[in-house]
Amino acid sequence: MAPDRVIIVYPPDEMGARRVRVDGIILGRARDLRDLTEYLRRAGLEGLDDLDVIRSPLIEWRGGGPEVWRPA
Repeated sequence: MAPDRVIIVYPPDEMGARRVRVDGIILGRARDLRDLTEYLRRAGLEGLDDLDVIRSPLIEWRGGGPEVWRPA
């Protein structure tokens, strides 16, 4: 992933989806890690798998890390 990207994954909403923002643009609501990986791929972050996403220091996880997909 390019180091200049700002990636924020917000807390789960009432349906369990997490809003995804890259460089200030909301890409959509991911329901799971697979959705998030696809949104990042569409944003030009090619060649990622779920493990790359989980370990990435570029992602700011709000409201829990990659293991949280349901509202608290």
